[in-house]
Amino acid sequence: MKFGRIISVLIRENDGAEIAEAAAVLPLMFMILVGIFWFGQAFSIYGTITRAAQEGARAGAAAYCTTCGIASTPDTAAYNAAESALVAAKLDASHARFPSPLPTLNACSVNGSGGGGSVTCDSSASGNVCVRSNIQMSNTTGAPAGATNVCGISVEFQYPFQFWLPFTALNKQQIWINAAAQVRTESNQ
Repeated sequence: MKFGRIISVLIRENDGAEIAEAAAVLPLMFMILVGIFWFGQAFSIYGTITRAAQEGARAGAAAYCTTCGIASTPDTAAYNAAESALVAAKLDASHARFPSPLPTLNACSVNGSGGGGSVTCDSSASGNVCVRSNIQMSNTTGAPAGATNVCGISVEFQYPFQFWLPFTALNKQQIWINAAAQVRTESNQ
């Protein structure tokens, strides 16, 4: 009988319940905060590498300008600008790699007759960043007679990011974040 009374007193008592609840909730709250931090880091890197791809495409398109005074080829100018943007953001440009799978882009044609086949990356001029110049950016199918394709330059690459979320499937998982940008060229002939 004494044992039954002790059990009923323990059931009615709630001293220390807050400690038990905190012990159950705090690890979950900690995981949520750590997750927010790491996803924020991934989003920040995504924004940075996208900006680097945009800078590279813009520099490559400017290299087509005959009066701008740019001495390098479009591919080299694009790669150098993308690499400079990565270095300025304190990211290691050597970690970048060609996107996989590589998107298919068509070559630009002189008249509105359509693209001239697929354009591949030149790995010798652009290291680990895929720079493709003279790509078709618009389709003139159904356009008025005499319409021409809009041609441009494309910069694409992937950058690694490693999550650290203990006790989850994402712990120490490396993901590849894609960056791509296209810019129209004024004159590519």
